[in-house]
Amino acid sequence: MLAGLSPKEFMKKYWHKKPLLIKNAFKDFKPVLSRAELFRLAQSDEVQSRLVQQQSNGDHSTWTVQAGPIRGRDKPSFTREAWTLLVQGVDLVNDRAAQILRQFRFIPDARLDDLMISYATNNGGVGPHFDSYDVFLIQASGQRLWRIGQQKDLTLRDDTPLKILADFKFQKEYLLEPGDMLYLPPRYAHEGVAVGECMTYSVGFRAPKSDELARDLLLRLGDEVEELMDSKVYADPMQGAVADPAQIPDTLQYFAMQALAKTIERPSVFARLLGESLSEPKDHVWFQSTADSSSKVRRNRPRHPCPEGVRLDDQTKMLYDALHVFINGESWRATGKDRSLMRLLANQRTLRAQDLDKASEDALGLIENWIDAGWAHSL
Repeated sequence: MLAGLSPKEFMKKYWHKKPLLIKNAFKDFKPVLSRAELFRLAQSDEVQSRLVQQQSNGDHSTWTVQAGPIRGRDKPSFTREAWTLLVQGVDLVNDRAAQILRQFRFIPDARLDDLMISYATNNGGVGPHFDSYDVFLIQASGQRLWRIGQQKDLTLRDDTPLKILADFKFQKEYLLEPGDMLYLPPRYAHEGVAVGECMTYSVGFRAPKSDELARDLLLRLGDEVEELMDSKVYADPMQGAVADPAQIPDTLQYFAMQALAKTIERPSVFARLLGESLSEPKDHVWFQSTADSSSKVRRNRPRHPCPEGVRLDDQTKMLYDALHVFINGESWRATGKDRSLMRLLANQRTLRAQDLDKASEDALGLIENWIDAGWAHSL
């Protein structure tokens, strides 16, 4: 997939550094969804979708964007040029798409985001732009012409709903055919234009912004303040009489600063909150409960709830750090054999029955709960 490069070599030479074109990265590539199946998916609430239409007026183009679900009546004719359907998170609802995404797990799961499918008619595209994250662009069907360039001027047009570069200057262009793949690092200007009808898969990565991450962690921290701190009452026995009663005392400011500092000086607490944040499913994700399945298999084999093994649901996010295991926004501390077992499940996303035989009753109980919630499934 990486043109003979090992994952280690790719990460050292290209990741976050420079583009890489890989011809025939996926040999005999077959799209995971037909055009009709993709449009049926775009009509549902299970995914996020957008319809982008372009109108050209000489050298000047304008775009319109319609958020999904995209119903049949919204779809332009396939004979009409220059429109695009974007469907995000296809890996969450299609196992073959999830298998493609898993081939990029030489990059940490905490950074891996989703697989988006872009369908376009001839000359369709979303204009010259840049992404704030790394992206792998896989040509699934048809052809797409990519123009790329490294430019300092990333000023955006202010007359369009898309983030389109005002002055795009490309340096190279590539015509991608089915199975070809183009890697682009963050903030690398690019534009893809369909040559005839085509489908392109985009493997995107999470790049949290510092302010958004801090806000989320502080909100999570706020929910736990009572558990993390002793309720100490402010006292000022040395406070003297004041001439300016509206001025906040320095001692009270210091008391407040100390209270905040004590909540954030515990690295293990922040590590746990970060793991819960990074493993939180997206808002539109929901799980199908399988409440009957675990009880049935438990009767079949009382030792553990999965007679053949267990696999994580495609929508489940499971991560871990030195002390914790995280799954879908929740956390547990794990030690000994259970810690090794949970890490194995997170890395492999499946466990065999012989692996489960080594688990404690507490670990088996957790797995049974995850099966009941639809987070995991018996093999």
